[in-house]
Amino acid sequence: MAKGYWVSVYPAISNPEALSDYNELAGVAVRAGGGRVLSNFGRVVAHEAGITERVVLIEFDGFEQAVAAYGSEAYKKALVALPDGFERDFRIVEGVD
Repeated sequence: MAKGYWVSVYPAISNPEALSDYNELAGVAVRAGGGRVLSNFGRVVAHEAGITERVVLIEFDGFEQAVAAYGSEAYKKALVALPDGFERDFRIVEGVD
């Protein structure tokens, strides 16, 4: 079975402290959904149209598991905690089996 991944790219973060509630709630939801954080707050080298701000990569044992974790009640609570005016590029992708 191919793994599933959450990939989030944050084009700009003007107030990282405003994400603290979201980060806490999202962490709980990810762990409850069986996800593992592979990259978060690390260094980024961007090429072409890339953005050097925060990139988050989370791995799940399966694509369906990643989709279900996003739709979970726990993650819905985290989404409510995102600050107003906040922007990110969020995708759920299937890995190569």
